[in-house]
Amino acid sequence: MSLAIIHTRGRHGIDAPPVTVEVHLSNGLPSLNIVGLPETAVRESKDRVRSAIINAGFEFPARRITINLAPADLPKEGGRFDLPIALGILAASGQIPANHLDQFECLGELALSGELRFVSAVLPAVIACHKAGRKLIVPRANADEVVLYQAAEVFVADSLLAVTGHFTDSQRLPMAAEACPPGEQPLPDCRDLAELRGQPQARRALEIAAAGGHGLLMFGPPGTGKTLMASCMPGILPPLTEQEAIEVSAIYSVAGYGSRPYSRQRPFRAPHHSASGVALVGGGSCPRPGEITLAHHGVLFLDELPEFERRVLEMLRQPLESGEICISRSARQTLFPARFQLLAAMNPCPCGYLGDKNHPCVCRPEQVQRYRRKLSGPLLDRIDMHLEVSRLEATELLDRSVREETSEHVSKRVFNARHRQQCRQGQLNSYLMPQELDHHARLGKVEKLRLMKIVERFGLSARAVHRIIRVARTIADLSDTDAIDLSHIAEAIAFRKLDRAVSDTDNGFL
Repeated sequence: MSLAIIHTRGRHGIDAPPVTVEVHLSNGLPSLNIVGLPETAVRESKDRVRSAIINAGFEFPARRITINLAPADLPKEGGRFDLPIALGILAASGQIPANHLDQFECLGELALSGELRFVSAVLPAVIACHKAGRKLIVPRANADEVVLYQAAEVFVADSLLAVTGHFTDSQRLPMAAEACPPGEQPLPDCRDLAELRGQPQARRALEIAAAGGHGLLMFGPPGTGKTLMASCMPGILPPLTEQEAIEVSAIYSVAGYGSRPYSRQRPFRAPHHSASGVALVGGGSCPRPGEITLAHHGVLFLDELPEFERRVLEMLRQPLESGEICISRSARQTLFPARFQLLAAMNPCPCGYLGDKNHPCVCRPEQVQRYRRKLSGPLLDRIDMHLEVSRLEATELLDRSVREETSEHVSKRVFNARHRQQCRQGQLNSYLMPQELDHHARLGKVEKLRLMKIVERFGLSARAVHRIIRVARTIADLSDTDAIDLSHIAEAIAFRKLDRAVSDTDNGFL
């Protein structure tokens, strides 16, 4: 047989499109040509494959070899095609039987010795392969990753020789579950809310944000606990569901974090303010997921928010609304999920002490205005809650007689509130569309009148009004009540402080 067909998977965003490796042997001067839009690493595979086949004890055919990676318009990258190319050459030259090749897909990079090496973006291929009704062969180094999706039939191998033995029935490859039994490995513990001294309003805001999946911006002098509050958020959020955990693991697999321990704890990403736009939202010549995608189903914390480039921050506007980011290139578009909860912290001015009773501010008015203008109105509009965090008095800070509530207790209320939302509407309150608010967050006449007065007084946008209603709905859920009353509306309005105009006599943000 001079023609062999092997099935494998490419990568496009977080998807694993099918790729067919067609190998044809013909008469002529010995050569090996790879077509089908291969990039450099794929074109170089011919040298790796040649050495791997010889070192595995097989004969490399001295014929004209043509390898087609179909579809031809899909870019092929990385060393993931080494194993299917090698198997195709061996099958086309009659050195291994081709009877059962159509039932399998395979991925793997070959060393010159014939050993199989780790490849990235394997978990999406496992899911797609299972849906296609085929079995999959991957390197043993990927076993701890592929075992997460237990529905698929996945075999692991150490070398090319072991894979060929499986097809010649001389050696059976072990299943991934046999080589690496599934098990949850928790990520490092997060901070506990009991560490946060005082700050009852801040603790309340954090609980509301966690219960409804709302974005939260904290502003205040340095040392007031803003960063500590943000680091406590993962500890009060409910664990990932099985489906969410697989989605998050697939994203980390595509990003090259295949060795990330499997955990039900939600992701917490805290990029430095020097991060570029590509690092934050994703991109590159072959688009890779950014921080907002790595924070999918979790938390994205942006500390020192105004220190980020304004152009970078403006990139967050669309994914905050849609829950996804579309990276467009000349030839194709790549869609990454980005349903994250935004937490942000900032100082009220460049020196940080505007409005602080204990430290005088040394910033000039134009410096303060320039600092604030780094945050555009449309971006602030998309953050549900704005919280002013004040400095504690020394007696509050050093008083150890007061036992603060732990994250474990708060997480129970958060779980119950989220359960109410899922039972009522099938999603969190922060995801409710305007038309859905009329059904799930209906306001009474008195509540509508109160909200109308606030809108007229501060000139709030329609988006800000919708976000107030969403937060009020979450507050009502935490109170275990079906109807939204005036107290819920008032508390939600209190967390929109940056929507209010700044007067000449204020001490910072109102």
